[in-house]
Amino acid sequence: MRALALDIGEVRIGIAVSDATGTVASPVKVLPSQEVLLGARSFRYILEDYEPDILVCGRPKTMTGEDGPQAQCVMDQAQQIAKQCGLPLEFVDERLSSSEAKRILREQGLSEKDMRGKIDMIAASLFLQSWLDAQSVEH
Repeated sequence: MRALALDIGEVRIGIAVSDATGTVASPVKVLPSQEVLLGARSFRYILEDYEPDILVCGRPKTMTGEDGPQAQCVMDQAQQIAKQCGLPLEFVDERLSSSEAKRILREQGLSEKDMRGKIDMIAASLFLQSWLDAQSVEH
């Protein structure tokens, strides 16, 4: 089962995808939020290229585990995207995925400026990987 993950932000959406076996997550691309929300060609190409079976979206939570201030907006947008794509939708806790993505990119020697635009897709691949790992434990 191939999963497509979205790290939904106000400006950008980071996209990651799993391999066909649903074992390994990889970052794909970052697109402007509006392109994904409106089903623009750039996003449709990704759907056509990867043919995902499920959409996995990060759910912003506070450190105490409650929904963060952005959670409802992100969840509404995720449901809209899933409906457009005709895909089932699951949410995964995305706490610390962006700070972990920044740490990884910093270790690779990227400056803050060079990181911009990469953080979101790395964060999406991190929370997708934890979702995939949880699925393999359940089955």
